[in-house]
Amino acid sequence: MTSPAPPSTAAAAAESIHRSLAELTSSSSDSFDNPRRFTAFVSRLRLLLNHNHFLNPDSLPPALQTALKGIASDLSKATETVSVYRNRSKIFVLINCKSLSSSLQQHSSAIASWLALIESSLSDNLPELRKKTSDLSRDMKQSHFTVTENEERVHRTLQKEGEGRQTSKAVQSAIIMDLARCLGIDSDNHGELNNQVKLLKTDLSNANSVPARRILVSLEKILDNWSIVPGMSTSNVDRDFEEEAHILPFKNFLCPLTKEVMKEPVVLESSQTYERTAIKYWFERCLEDGREPTCPVTGQVLKSLEMKPNIGLAGAIEEWVNRNVEIQVKGAVEQLSKEVEVEVEGVERVLDVVYKISEEHPSNRFRVRNAGVVVMIVTLLRNCSKSIGTVLRGKALAALLSMAKDEESKKIMLEEGITRLAIHSLIGSSEKEREYAVKLLLEFSSDEACCTRIASEKGALVLLSSMAGNLEHPALANLAEGVLTQMEKVEGSVQHLAAAGRFEPLLSRLHEGPDDVKIEMASIIGRMTLTNNSKERIARQCAQALVELLSKTEGRTPSLQALNNLSGLDDNATILVDSAVLPALIAILLQDQGASTEWKELAASTIANIVSNPGHWELAAIDKKGNSMQSESVVFSLLGLLFVASPQCQASILRILYGMASSPQAAESVATHIKNSADGIKTIIPFLEYPEDEHRIYAFKLIRVLTERFGHDLALELKPSDKLSLLKEKLLDDQSTDSEKSDAACILANLPLSEDEVKTILGASFFQWTVMTLKKQQRISNGRTSRRTSSMAEGLLGLLLHFTMSLDQETIDVVMEYQLMTIFCEQLSFAAKPKVKELAAVGLKNLSEAGRLLAPADSEPLPPQGCCASLMFLFRRASPEPSTCPIHNASCENNSQLCLLNSNCIRPLVDILHDEDMNVQIAAIEALSTLVLDTSNGYKRAVDELEKHDVIASVIELFTELRPGLLQERALWIIERALRVDGPAHKYSLNQSLVRALVEAFKHGNANAKRHAQDALTHLKQLSGVSGKASSQSRPRR
Repeated sequence: MTSPAPPSTAAAAAESIHRSLAELTSSSSDSFDNPRRFTAFVSRLRLLLNHNHFLNPDSLPPALQTALKGIASDLSKATETVSVYRNRSKIFVLINCKSLSSSLQQHSSAIASWLALIESSLSDNLPELRKKTSDLSRDMKQSHFTVTENEERVHRTLQKEGEGRQTSKAVQSAIIMDLARCLGIDSDNHGELNNQVKLLKTDLSNANSVPARRILVSLEKILDNWSIVPGMSTSNVDRDFEEEAHILPFKNFLCPLTKEVMKEPVVLESSQTYERTAIKYWFERCLEDGREPTCPVTGQVLKSLEMKPNIGLAGAIEEWVNRNVEIQVKGAVEQLSKEVEVEVEGVERVLDVVYKISEEHPSNRFRVRNAGVVVMIVTLLRNCSKSIGTVLRGKALAALLSMAKDEESKKIMLEEGITRLAIHSLIGSSEKEREYAVKLLLEFSSDEACCTRIASEKGALVLLSSMAGNLEHPALANLAEGVLTQMEKVEGSVQHLAAAGRFEPLLSRLHEGPDDVKIEMASIIGRMTLTNNSKERIARQCAQALVELLSKTEGRTPSLQALNNLSGLDDNATILVDSAVLPALIAILLQDQGASTEWKELAASTIANIVSNPGHWELAAIDKKGNSMQSESVVFSLLGLLFVASPQCQASILRILYGMASSPQAAESVATHIKNSADGIKTIIPFLEYPEDEHRIYAFKLIRVLTERFGHDLALELKPSDKLSLLKEKLLDDQSTDSEKSDAACILANLPLSEDEVKTILGASFFQWTVMTLKKQQRISNGRTSRRTSSMAEGLLGLLLHFTMSLDQETIDVVMEYQLMTIFCEQLSFAAKPKVKELAAVGLKNLSEAGRLLAPADSEPLPPQGCCASLMFLFRRASPEPSTCPIHNASCENNSQLCLLNSNCIRPLVDILHDEDMNVQIAAIEALSTLVLDTSNGYKRAVDELEKHDVIASVIELFTELRPGLLQERALWIIERALRVDGPAHKYSLNQSLVRALVEAFKHGNANAKRHAQDALTHLKQLSGVSGKASSQSRPRR
């Protein structure tokens, strides 16, 4: 509200004063003391100013006029303050009581000062008026407008509510009592309290004060809670069972603050009884607010906060509770004993009652247990789980959880199979059901026997582990983690926990436990079926511990089993090698004469798993002398052990030899040791016909690897015993495994065979079978090549290469019939294995060379002779485009499978020039080299054709990126041949990258490379004093 402007004249001031006086004295009663006291001063002021001396204000002396104007202004403002007391809600006044009293104090003092000015300005002939003015001035100046203690407490409380603090029900009750007392209202008069809050809401409708609005919201909530019919938590459910038998509580059983039956009644010095926790909250709130603690009912300021137990009342309440609990339990038994269909509502009420009895009156749990209610609830869960639904299952579990705090009840639940029911509820559809299920398991997990029972339940640990790792429900995850942590302490749960992927208990015991525990843990690892992640984790943490156990006789078998299990993961090879497992295993397998057959078999199997992954074991020492796995002594010992080992051990030794012979780092030395062994190869060959699949498979694999390095030596051993026919039969036998077939094909492909052996042992029919099988494989794989199919393709291509080594007419006919060149070409596009592409390129080279040898001699017509020869030469018609092949300078239509150009093989060969495998690049270069072998008539056409297919440009690009070596030399040979023709020589003469690469080859290459580089630079006219014309005579290719 905006204050009016001060009056400009004494008359206006007098008029303003009379209006304010009339307004202030219009009300005969005020609710608050401050406005009453101020109104009393106003009445005296009114009598004073009604004196005749003030009838004509404008004629008064200036001092008096000034005093009137001052009184008018301050009185007007004081009137506004009193108006707030009278017209606003009482709660609003209490919220602002300090500012209002301060305002009255300020204006009363100001008016007193103006009255003192009037008294000093009055003449001496008005002694009575001067005395009255002096007395009123003194009284108003000495007056103190303050707030009462009660108002002060309520004001402070309301201000704290404006801060938005959380308040307990007990504190809310005390606030209402204080407020009602200050307002002069009975605290049970909910209607009047609500009216006061509504008035406050009206007062604040246009207010912008955030604290004031918070106070309003807080009071509304408090009154909403306060106006609810008082609930008696122990008595409001039982009416559903026995309405007539229910015993209502006496009024003095109820706490004035909580309106509920007291559990621990205490008496204050005011003789009022409260619930201990409720009054304690109120005392804490008073101290927080900086006010003296009071008795909420009486408002009395307490000198002592002592709370004396009201023993008599507590006994009466306990007796009342026990009698009502008996009634509730009896009703629960009747409801759960009904044999008709389950009444969902009735069961829900029973479960609520049981839960409340157990939680609020734990001393009465025995009544619930003895009445058989616990068994009935478990039976309900077992027999009616689906019909009662997830909500009731959750409530049943909650009731049982509360009752489980009673040891006898817990035993009954375990006997009734509650753990299985709780585990089933771990997958319940509601979060509450899952929560109480896992809480129940957590309660039981404090007992070792219970933990063992939980662990033995199917799927329990998997569900708990999954729940513990679910971050979407952190509360459930923490509970499940708590159950698992409890179970980790129990020995009997270790294996079950590990099976569920929780390895911490097992690993910690394997590291830190006594020897017998370590042995048991190793035995568990050896028996378990582990995931790859689990194998890696165990290996990283416990490989060293398992290796140490090998030194103990009683721990050797379980540790060997565990290590063998872990070695089944390829990635664990490095971990095991770093743990120094190889020396211990080699000692058991090759050196320990007393080692049992089982130990040797496990050691051999583990070593085989490790060496099947090259890259680390090759450098590991296996003894104090520094010998490695590929050392001669180890290889010889393994070959010798093949004679006397058990069948299972023999299979593992063959795997070991194959793994070592397949390693890029160890293959050379291992293969050499096998070859140099007295009967090394002869020892392995018989296993090609071994009845057990594993022996045959790894014997074939080992022989295949050996033939890649020592094909001639293997041929000398295989041919006398007619094993070549065996290899062929394996290929043709439908009963052979795919692995055997592919290895047999590769062995035959790697063996050097004479032309007669190719015809007699392999033959045309076998050629046909090989072609058809290769096509079938390509059709089935549809471009997707696995390791097995690529290995088979490698062998089949190698077999076909035997037929391309020396082509007679019969073989050429078969080549034409089955379009062998096309088959080789297709392998360049589809093969994912470099070896297959290399063999295909070699096959194309062989066929292309055969096509050059079979091409007819050049038969270009002679120029005309005689005197008219020149005229005839000038006027003859242009000859038609030659129909001969630019490469062979002859027709290749009938021999298209011997011509790279006509078979469209040039582009695929160019594409693999940039393959990542150098052997593939060399094979492609050599195949393309067959296109420029002949530099006789028509050579320019051949080079132009290569230029058209980007052969020269691609070879030059490859050459400029190469370092000195065989591939560079082969590329340089083609480039030099191509640059003999003027067109390419002129085209590439300005290619600085080519020139620099040629110069580097000339400086740093071998003799052949230097010669080819010199000739190429000469063709490019990069060497001074050279014409650049190429010699018509071709130089040797190599």
